Amino acid sequence: MDFGNADFEVHTVKRRKNETRGKSAQVLLSALACLGQSSKAACAFLLAVIIAAPASAAPGTTGLAKSSPTRTRRSSSSRYRGVPTFADSFSGDVTTFDDPIVREAAVSGLGRYNGSVVAVDPNTGRILTVVNQKLAFGDGYIPCSTIKPTIALAALEENVITRDTMLKVSRRKYMNLTEAMAHSNNVFFEELGRRMGFDTVSKYARLLGLGELSGYNLPEEHPGAFPMAPPALGGVARMSSFGEGIQMTPFQLVSLAAAFANGGTLYYLQYPRTPEEIQGFQPRVKRELNIAPILPEIREGMLAAVLYGTGKSSYDRGGDEMPLGKTGTCDDRIAPSHIGWFVTYADEAHPKIALAVLLRGNTRRVKGPTAAEVAGRIYRKLREQNYFAAAVHPVAITGASSGN
Repeated sequence: MDFGNADFEVHTVKRRKNETRGKSAQVLLSALACLGQSSKAACAFLLAVIIAAPASAAPGTTGLAKSSPTRTRRSSSSRYRGVPTFADSFSGDVTTFDDPIVREAAVSGLGRYNGSVVAVDPNTGRILTVVNQKLAFGDGYIPCSTIKPTIALAALEENVITRDTMLKVSRRKYMNLTEAMAHSNNVFFEELGRRMGFDTVSKYARLLGLGELSGYNLPEEHPGAFPMAPPALGGVARMSSFGEGIQMTPFQLVSLAAAFANGGTLYYLQYPRTPEEIQGFQPRVKRELNIAPILPEIREGMLAAVLYGTGKSSYDRGGDEMPLGKTGTCDDRIAPSHIGWFVTYADEAHPKIALAVLLRGNTRRVKGPTAAEVAGRIYRKLREQNYFAAAVHPVAITGASSGN
């Protein structure tokens, strides 16, 4: 779920207006009572105290009392007190054979956040670096709104919608796919999930690699989890907007981004960690997705997210490279914490790198837009190192066994 709900904003404005009206009435009644019983000086002092007091203060409290929203935010954060927002995410990694430029950019971009970055060459499936390997090789986490490109692809392929289909998302508002992707509208994708049903959503999710290992000879990798039935909380609708019931690893997510980047080839991810593996590296195709005809619609939504939507902080304004991406923000109840995701690739025209950024923590700073900001710093660092210059890629080996 990505925050910024318009209904919440309207509710907040109405509440503030009501508070203002209530305070005005209090001032008026106090003035009338005071003028009938006291001197002008006493009245002026009384009215000054009333006006200065916070409108939201409860009866019997003073203007120094903390407001209820502050207490609410504090209790929300304290649910995950054992999961820090900031941590040392680098020291335990083995990085001998990582791409040094990508590694440096990823470490610099992640900074002090408790998180992980997985970077992949989308044209070969080669893993370039894994920052915070312990976290990345974990059991997986709820994908939040990063599930939405998968749902969009399924809906387009099944002719449930076209790029121009307008769906009602609130009382007086309609959206098409591009806008819904850009702003991560949950109502839009919940409706897609309901229209397709659990079996169809599952078919495409598994086709794109959810619930299975992404790597070739990656013994530390876990397959995540994909439900065999609609989740009890929200059913297929919530599964289609938040990823409810799904556990996804950074490797699965970056593999999906790489397929969107390269035109529909799902590569086995390979992490060469010896001189011999590096010297003999050859790409291995897991399967061809045959999604090229509908990829422009998916890419348009991911581009809109970066240009003016929830992922806009990933855009490096100093460079010519245009990234595409999708944010994800929600709470993970299986591995309790706030979760922030950003899945992305760059450049739009000649993709050279795909990233999955995962953040965990106990504050509301942990969210998709923050993960997008991390990606933006990585892209800026890579651009400064002239990383996006043209490169020649190895020829892929097709029909390879899983090696898992």
